[in-house]
Amino acid sequence: MKGLKRKTPYLLLLLVIPLLAVVYQFLNNRSHKAVDISTSIDQAIPFLSIFIIPYILWYAYMFCYLIYFCFKDTKVYLKTLLLIVIAELICFVIYFFFQTTVPRQTLVGDHFLNDLVQWIYTKDRPFNCFPSIHVLTTFAVMLASLHIKNKHLVNTLCIHISGSVIIISTLFVKQHVIFDMIGSMFLVTFLYGISFELLTLRIREKSDTVYVKNK
Repeated sequence: MKGLKRKTPYLLLLLVIPLLAVVYQFLNNRSHKAVDISTSIDQAIPFLSIFIIPYILWYAYMFCYLIYFCFKDTKVYLKTLLLIVIAELICFVIYFFFQTTVPRQTLVGDHFLNDLVQWIYTKDRPFNCFPSIHVLTTFAVMLASLHIKNKHLVNTLCIHISGSVIIISTLFVKQHVIFDMIGSMFLVTFLYGISFELLTLRIREKSDTVYVKNK
């Protein structure tokens, strides 16, 4: 309980993610001049409704691992959260000026997996695609996990295997295209270098004070 009390101020920073989701939803209603950037490769990728499961599990993946990072290494947690926030803000600027769209799959058959896909299609309009926030946040967690020391092998495999499945799920359920995925990974890699290599955090958890400076 003492550890939880000490970490609570940092965990409260996760509230920024729902706030970002509000901005996302606002931009998700802007379909003016949306561009389709899909390629022949995307058209060759089959629609597989089974991948809607890892696609939806992304929500648990992101929050669970951010909380795990917070308890395991607060510096890694703060840097990861900062990376995600900055990356999403950049995405929002891109969405505002360069809105893209993805052709939606016509669902055939009435079964549970298709119902899940339709639910996602209803909640998330086919805009705000490039770069993909699903890929962006997942890849950020995967890269950040490299800085967590003394992880069990099973945990390491879980982070990277489940993360990789979530990333490719965006293509198989036709929520994103190849360029969306590549754009996200490029953006995260660039910001990762800044946040994890150039930014220094000094944390005094007894007083719950965080000092940030640039080298």
